[in-house]
Parts: sequence; C-alpha cells; structure tokens
Amino acid sequence: MTAADLKASLCRHIDARRDDVVALLQDFLRIRSVNPPGDTREAADFVRGILDRFGLEHRTVAAREDMPNIISCWHAPVVGRHLVLNGHMDVFPVSDDRLWAAEIEGDRIVARGASDMKTGTLASILTYGLLYPYRDRLFGKLTLTVVSDEQSGGRYGTKFLFDTCADEISGDCCLNGEPSGLGNIRFLEKGTLRFSLSANGPGGHGGYPHRSNNPIQQVVAATQALYDRYHLRLADMPEEIVAVLRDPASIAAADALLGKGAADNALRMTVNAGVIQGGRKATQIPTDCAVHVDIRVPYGPDLDRVRAELPGLAAEFGCTLTINEDHSYPASGTEPDGEMALILRDNTRALLGIEAPPVCSLGGTDTRYWRWRGIPAVIVGPSPLSMGTDNEHVTIDEAIAVLKLQVMCAIDYLSVPAAA
Repeated sequence: MTAADLKASLCRHIDARRDDVVALLQDFLRIRSVNPPGDTREAADFVRGILDRFGLEHRTVAAREDMPNIISCWHAPVVGRHLVLNGHMDVFPVSDDRLWAAEIEGDRIVARGASDMKTGTLASILTYGLLYPYRDRLFGKLTLTVVSDEQSGGRYGTKFLFDTCADEISGDCCLNGEPSGLGNIRFLEKGTLRFSLSANGPGGHGGYPHRSNNPIQQVVAATQALYDRYHLRLADMPEEIVAVLRDPASIAAADALLGKGAADNALRMTVNAGVIQGGRKATQIPTDCAVHVDIRVPYGPDLDRVRAELPGLAAEFGCTLTINEDHSYPASGTEPDGEMALILRDNTRALLGIEAPPVCSLGGTDTRYWRWRGIPAVIVGPSPLSMGTDNEHVTIDEAIAVLKLQVMCAIDYLSVPAAA
C-alpha cells in the first residue's frame, strides 16, 4: 500500500465514522478545562481514555497535579524521521454557559474550545491512534504531546516538557492543530510582551484632588501613551520576511481567513489593554489601579527595544511595571517552503482544491518551543475568527477536514526512511 493509498483509505474511514468523530468532539468540548485556573484533570482523563481504546501506552508528566501533560509515542519497524503532534486541553473562560453544551447549530458546533483548540487537539489524538495499526508501512517515530497551560504561557505545559524531557519530545518536525484556518501556511507568529502597570496613593474625597494623586488617572494616561507610541506602529522586520507577507497571495489569504486588515496587522505592533482594575466609588479618589496589557510584536528587534523602553514609560507616569515572564517571548518562524509546509500545501490542494500561501499568525502557539530550537513546526487547524467569543464554533466539515489533513500530512512525513 502506497502513501497515497493509505491516505485515501483513512480518509474514507473518517468519512464513514463522521458521526462518531463529531460526538467525540462534543464530549471533549463539554469538559470545563478553563485556564485560569487551569485544572485540566478531567480533560486529561478523557484523552487517556481515547488512547486506551486504541491500545496505546502513555504516561503523564506534571509540574502541578491539576495541570497534567500526556506523552505517548510509537515506533515504526524501520528507522526514519520523528514527527511530534502537539495540542493543548485548556480553554478560555466563558461569559455564557451555553458554550458548555457543545450543541450542533446548523452546520457548526458552538462551544468553548471549538476553535481554540480542542478540535485541533482531538485531530492530533485521532491521527496518532489511526496511524498506529499501519506503522509497519511507515518509517520512524510518531509522538503525541497533549498539554495543559498553553492559555497562560506554557510554564506548566509544553515549556515544562522541554525543561524536563526535551530529548523525548523535540523530534525532527512538529505538527500542531491550533486555529489557523484552512488554506494557508502559518510560517510565522508574533512575539508578545505581557505586563501590568499599577499606581497607588493615599486616596481621599473626589472633591479634594489637591490632597492625593489619582492612580486611575496615572494608569489611564500611561495606557494611552502605550497606544500612542506602539499601537499599529510598523515593525522593523527582515526584508525577506516582509517580501513574503506583502505577496498578493499572502495578503489575500490573510485577509480572507483572519479578517480584512490582517495582512497589514502582521507588519505592525499591536497593543491591547485587556483588564483595568481600580476604584470603588465615583466620589472617592482611589487608592490603587492596575492595567494588564498585551503587546504583540512581529519578528525582528522591536521586542527588545520596547521592553527596554517600558521602565521609562512607567516612571514617567508614576507607575510600577511588572512583566509577566511566563507569557512574554520573542516571535518565532519556520521556513514557508520547508518540507512539512509543502506537504500541507499539497494535501490542502488535493483535499480541498485550494491553495495555501504563507501567512503570519496574529496570536501565539506552542509551536514556538520547537521553532526556537530550529525544528520546523507547522499548524493546521480550524478558523480562528470565533475563538474566545460567546459564539465560538467550528463547522463540522472544517473539523473533519482538519483531521484528514493531519492524517495525510503525518503519513507523507513518515513515508520517508532515514537517510543512508
């Protein structure tokens, strides 16, 4: 059986079990693995149950009992390359409990995690299990890593795995199912600076501003200065990367899949003040205020420059700067025409009849841990447009396509024996 035959056979198998895949995804989505606080134990039990049904050995590695990570691997009988599948179990908080019902509405499943990223994670788990019976027709090694804590930076998730068992999970290539949208190659993603600015004072009566500083005023002024200085500022990027991102095909794909303006966004820094806290009453001068900020920075030297400038900005407005080191990191990239990128492009064309030009991700993923080590890492997942919203969803056709593409890409990568 050739690689093409195996891909066709497993795609037919997935079509025949379509309803079962959808039901399994609904069950996964109904598990409340919100981060924060990050307790993914029930989700981990669910994952282990799937692996058990496939008859696959696995082990759990955890820095925190409530944030388990699952590792499993199998070897083909002939030496070859090592592919790693990576996904996370934790999801954003919700403001609408209907998202835990994971109901089918028309052609889509509406649920927290449907986009980010239980659809892609389940696709990786099923890809790993579905290929196991055919390992004698493949080469090398396939490893599955299903982790906690991606939503809060990865300190207890993928980062912990690299800190404790890097040799086991590094591999030669990583395939990840984060929300990417079908029909593009996510070869690049921005870095991030996550921090807070806070101010304090004695407080007092609102009619006596001569008696006390106002921490809210200070924090608001500092926040506005962040926007004025950095938001939508063109980044200093390598010319060869800019050329890829300014290619008309890349622009069209980014704007179609990520919303109009995404292609321009990829070239710029962005500022988001996500949380502001302070004060108890309009007539009272507050005693404290804090804002929590996320700055996304494209590939290049700007991340270090901005970070070096932040202490001065904080001091200018009498604020205290606190960097969230767990969620501040540089941009990462992989070759847009590397082997796995070309494999994904070919399979996207074969399965969906569409091209997949390279684009930049606007959010972060755990692929950075592989890319920072020079290991190619490619993303294939559902649309990102609804993630984190009260209408987060995945279409059923999209979920099935993500599974098929992961299966097809893994087969192609593992169909090459080790170099002589």
